[in-house]
Amino acid sequence: MRKKTTSNQNTKPAAASDKKTWWQVLMWVLVLCAWAFVSMMAAQFVVGLAMAWILGAETLSRPVPLAICYIITDIVAVALTVLVPIGVLLKRKKRSAPAAEDDFKGILKSTRTELGLKDWPTWTDIGLAPVGFIVSLLIAAVAVAIFSQFPWFDAGQAQETGFMAYMSGADRIMSFISLVVVAPIAEEVIFRGWLYGKLREKLSDLPGWSGVALSILITSALFGLLHFQWNVGVNVFCLSVVLCALREVTGTIYAGILTHMVRNGVAFSMLYVLGIS
Repeated sequence: MRKKTTSNQNTKPAAASDKKTWWQVLMWVLVLCAWAFVSMMAAQFVVGLAMAWILGAETLSRPVPLAICYIITDIVAVALTVLVPIGVLLKRKKRSAPAAEDDFKGILKSTRTELGLKDWPTWTDIGLAPVGFIVSLLIAAVAVAIFSQFPWFDAGQAQETGFMAYMSGADRIMSFISLVVVAPIAEEVIFRGWLYGKLREKLSDLPGWSGVALSILITSALFGLLHFQWNVGVNVFCLSVVLCALREVTGTIYAGILTHMVRNGVAFSMLYVLGIS
């Protein structure tokens, strides 16, 4: 009987505690999104500025130096997103109270499982890659058709990558490695690995699948925003929704990485091999 008995004094603190908890969740969601955004932008700015200073702006505009710059930028972005928070945690460890330390540890520290990198890719991951690519194309086609009804949306605007239309030899190889191999791995680790995994964890108390849906929406919206073009943003938003779903199905980001590689590979072939814009 004692366990079922409650009082007004106990009810009010519980409500206050719940309210505080949700404010904390909102704060961490904003912090996670801001950190992913800042890490990506800081990597582009610092690496781009350093490479331009070392090589010169004209040299950096050539395909091979530009591809190397992109590769270094992706590596730095992953390091900033995943590794720097762990460094912050280690510095804070001795000064934090146990409760605060546990909170920071949960949000800053990342394991291979939390990043969606446990075990190794499977045949299922490989088989889901073309399926994810086709599904993402269909969803994107519907979304683009809807947005095309607005005058400010230019569906035919080309995505600016910095590479010239026709390339061959080392130029094409390095550009391929940058756009089709390194970029998908880095972006999946940051967005569908680190960001989505953290958001999924923080929003896990929401009823039903609402936490998953909100995590997918936030991750995909930020991913689209970072491409800074409406038409490209809509396309990669739809792609991100499918990639997040693939992580839910498989428990890892390997299928997402392969799907992302297929998408970028098809786009690369059309733009830089066949010359189709």
